[in-house]
Amino acid sequence: MNLQLKAWQVPLRVSTGAFILNSGLAKFRADEAAAKQAHGFAVGAYPFLRRLDPGLFVGSLSAGEIALGTALLVPVVPAALVGAALTAFSGTLLGLYLRTPGLRQEGSLRPTDQGVPIAKDAWLLAIGLAFVVDDVRDRLRGR
Repeated sequence: MNLQLKAWQVPLRVSTGAFILNSGLAKFRADEAAAKQAHGFAVGAYPFLRRLDPGLFVGSLSAGEIALGTALLVPVVPAALVGAALTAFSGTLLGLYLRTPGLRQEGSLRPTDQGVPIAKDAWLLAIGLAFVVDDVRDRLRGR
């Protein structure tokens, strides 16, 4: 795994890392009502999460976001590793977008006004994939 930080990765790592870290820190302080709301939203897309206590769910989500945000911000964590984690994380967010009624226009992938905040997570997916693809390309070139 390549440990060299490339200049083009810096703005992507800083912006996504700070955004995700902030989101995780905000959830860390979530009250019971906020935990129930976030849990309910997630259960709508991923019914197996119903078994989790809302507080445990939001605490786990908070810890995951804090870990991912920190990994993006720390330059010694390989880009391929944070890229894979970011791809997985954003994939689950896009699953919420695709599975939650009212977030997309009927018969389309285009977001409704309510879906825009979730649809924008496609950028996170693209960033994660860019890190992974760059590492694969470097390996194929023998770098």
